[in-house]
Amino acid sequence: MLVFLFRLLSALPLPVLHFLGAALGWLVYLLAPSYRRRLRGNLEAAGFGSHLKQAIAESGKAIVELPFVWCAKPERVAAHATEENYEYVASVLASGRGIVFLTPHLGCFEITAQQIALRTKLTVMYRPPKNAALKPLIEGARARHNLHLAPANMSGVRILAKCLKRGEPIGILPDQVPQEGEGVWAPFFGRTAYTMTLPAKLARIGAPEVILTYAERRPGGRGYIVRFVPFTGSLEGSVADQAHAVNQAMEQLIARCPSQYFWSYNRYKQPEGVPGPDAQVAA
Repeated sequence: MLVFLFRLLSALPLPVLHFLGAALGWLVYLLAPSYRRRLRGNLEAAGFGSHLKQAIAESGKAIVELPFVWCAKPERVAAHATEENYEYVASVLASGRGIVFLTPHLGCFEITAQQIALRTKLTVMYRPPKNAALKPLIEGARARHNLHLAPANMSGVRILAKCLKRGEPIGILPDQVPQEGEGVWAPFFGRTAYTMTLPAKLARIGAPEVILTYAERRPGGRGYIVRFVPFTGSLEGSVADQAHAVNQAMEQLIARCPSQYFWSYNRYKQPEGVPGPDAQVAA
């Protein structure tokens, strides 16, 4: 039933989907107190409280655009996306070096991998959804031509490492809360967040280029701008320093279009079995 609904919605024009998404965003915000508190609280704590109204609408668009991104024909999706600074990516690929693409939950993050895979093989780390009904939709969309999936476990890390050694690009979502033993506590918008250490580890395999990428929604459902930004931070120092550098890079991207970040995500939760940040400082 869910697959049928998504395929049905994918036939609608993107402006219509974004209009419906904005309405859904407000409906959920008004009817779900815990969701409302988290979205507003995270937004205000990060210093972007003035973007609240737009963030409410954008959060709904992020959901309702998924049928289009996952189920529409790739050429139709690609027609709605333009790129900024792809020549930088092309130059790295031409040099034979691998690339670590870091994509936060900003804008339409699902479309970034699809755009990259139009030109080159890309392997992305993938964590199956908790809702089993979504699994065939997500895996079908993310496993299209040139786009390959690596599980979010040690087996997947080995796959990503092999890709980098071959000079191939890989992609990960660095702002997901990792599991026990896979992260450290590091500042993120002035609060302490359990942050994955994988990006820095991968950046040491085969001397790849680290590139930040995100897809900003254009107003009125006019598509997306997929942007590629050089990572200018340092991945030296302690593991905590490296995680902080990645978080700082994410903060800089998010500040470009703060209303389009996934503020309702519980980024500051403490994973089961993970000691709190005070224990890390004491150690």
